[in-house]
Amino acid sequence: MNTRVLTRAELKALYPAPAPPTLDELAAIERLLAIAERDTGQSRRAANFLLAWWNADRDGGFDLTDLWAVDTALARDMVTVFVMVARVHSYPDTLGYGSRFEPLVDAWRPKRGGGDRG
Repeated sequence: MNTRVLTRAELKALYPAPAPPTLDELAAIERLLAIAERDTGQSRRAANFLLAWWNADRDGGFDLTDLWAVDTALARDMVTVFVMVARVHSYPDTLGYGSRFEPLVDAWRPKRGGGDRG
């Protein structure tokens, strides 16, 4: 078996450094938050999606089939944010959204309480 060891430069090229969110990605987060802060069926699904990013162990619970129960624009925003999370490697509070996510925990996960990720 012929095994080749990657150089540091080759390895770095395979895993580019995280980049900041784009304006389109930030706009998608804002739209999802605006929906999650209301009280509708789509709000619950948007909140579930966002809280799975905030603290998946404690607040997660996003069912991918919930994408079937939201309108196309909301589903696109979820996909946009999902891709951004994979690329940016940041929690919402790191991006300045902690004060918007903490009330979501209180509203949608009242038995868990507290908005802090810890």
